[in-house]
Amino acid sequence: MKETQTIESTNKVTKTTERITGSQAIVRCLIEEGVKVLYGYPGGAIMPVYDELYKYQDKIHHVLTRHEQGATHAAQGYARISNGVGVAMATSGPGATNLITGIADAQIDSTPMVCITGQVPSQLLGSDAFQETDIVGISTPITKWNHQITKASEIPEVIAKAFYIAKSGRPGPVLVDITKDAQFEEFDFSYKKCKGVRSYKAVPKTDASKIEEAAKLINAAKKPLVVWGQGVILGEAEEEFKAVIEKAGLPAAWTILGASAIPTSHPLNVGMVGMHGNYAPNVLTNECDVLIAIGMRFDDRVTGSLNTYAKQAKVIHFEIDPAEVDKNVKTDVAVLGDAKESLSQLLPLLNENTHEDWHQKFKDLYKIEYDKVIKDDLHPTKDGLTMGEVLKEINTYTKGEAAIVTDVGQHQMIACRYAEFNTSKSNITSGGLGTMGFGLPAAIGAKMAAPEREVVSISGDGGYQMTIQELGTIFQQRVAVKVVVLNNDFLGMVRQWQQLFFDKRYASTEMTNPDFVTIAKGYYINAKRVTKREELADAVKKMIESKEPYFLEVCVEKEDNVFPMVPSGASVSDIRLE
Repeated sequence: MKETQTIESTNKVTKTTERITGSQAIVRCLIEEGVKVLYGYPGGAIMPVYDELYKYQDKIHHVLTRHEQGATHAAQGYARISNGVGVAMATSGPGATNLITGIADAQIDSTPMVCITGQVPSQLLGSDAFQETDIVGISTPITKWNHQITKASEIPEVIAKAFYIAKSGRPGPVLVDITKDAQFEEFDFSYKKCKGVRSYKAVPKTDASKIEEAAKLINAAKKPLVVWGQGVILGEAEEEFKAVIEKAGLPAAWTILGASAIPTSHPLNVGMVGMHGNYAPNVLTNECDVLIAIGMRFDDRVTGSLNTYAKQAKVIHFEIDPAEVDKNVKTDVAVLGDAKESLSQLLPLLNENTHEDWHQKFKDLYKIEYDKVIKDDLHPTKDGLTMGEVLKEINTYTKGEAAIVTDVGQHQMIACRYAEFNTSKSNITSGGLGTMGFGLPAAIGAKMAAPEREVVSISGDGGYQMTIQELGTIFQQRVAVKVVVLNNDFLGMVRQWQQLFFDKRYASTEMTNPDFVTIAKGYYINAKRVTKREELADAVKKMIESKEPYFLEVCVEKEDNVFPMVPSGASVSDIRLE
């Protein structure tokens, strides 16, 4: 029941509020925050909200995923390509706990996401009621903020705060748990967007003196190296970043989440760092005299052994989160603040430079990597198909304009190494958590956020089967995502480690797989399997040209490995080419 109440203020301006239920308020809050798409799965404790959503189908499009984990990954894909906030919703108990993997993934990869869960009535809290789980307690270590609502009147303020915290500063996931009685309770509703939270400083103030110190080090450097991460993309600082490296002639390497901030073909882009990164930037990390880290957190997969990482270099760290500074690598100059603002202030202080001799070292080492690894990956002479040549064909037909969404494993590293990116926000993958099953649902979210873009999901046969049920979501929603499975009948990355470090004891990594093409056709999705090289180009062309969802299985070599490789715990200088 609605009632209109007029409140007269002292200055004679009137403000109208409505008396509505908590569930109505939740939907109104989402509309106020500009939410257009919501991913979720209904159940008893969240049913009042779904009843209200039914009335607002013209304003919010709810996507019924086939599993709550799929809802979080889809929300992540939506957020990552749009630079907005993804939203997922689930019921209490198992519905809420099924969100946990996606929430943890979003936390470590700084993805803005708001999750809303239903909860048993407040009078039953702590009684082990049917489908009661302490989701606030469970999610506390893996959320940027969470809160349980037991009174309807709390809803507007808490949801406004949730969206602000999720997107501001270093982004991350927020969870709001709402008891069922709060969803039914009536109150006087009004909404005000949150613009700040006491004691929470989203963006630290940039210290001009630190930028001056950084500029002096960069200007004096003979062998500078930039390593950039996702902070450049999250801060929408791509143009400022490009201007900085071009003016100072800085070779720039990327972490996997930083990929696509500048085009792959940019002459100052020297490749990927890390365990399966490119040879030159890994080796020369331990030869540079100034290391400039921008929007990255010195993850162990980037640094290898910290005892030997860039010990000869002065380290400059541009970072929005003070907790990341000096956490893993000791810095000489820490520039706190938003990347866009910091790089804008840095640019006029830099001297123009080219560092031609230093750049030649990167070219020389690239030639070694090309002859030892890249040539065979992209232009193989053996009979079996390689993952690299599949990426080469995808590049041919997408012309570097597609968003590539991957699972985790060998195919992920191959995709990151060989996919061509001309547009920012084009490499969508699970970085810090390494979540198998991420790719398919994340591609759904990405395509729905950017329907004008080509979105290609690339998975291995292992990770694909962890969320294969989301083919049902693709079918029901008619999401024109292109799904590629690189099938080697193995958990490929684990098998590679077993081959290299466990004397080829392939314990529980060989897979007996189903007929993936028949499964896709069961969901009424066009599908094809490729087993021969001469079939590949036409199959990829047909897939990319399709205006509908399409599934392509490519049967690749069973025991191919991904090189280069920095063995776990080794120095980045000890990167192996074979």
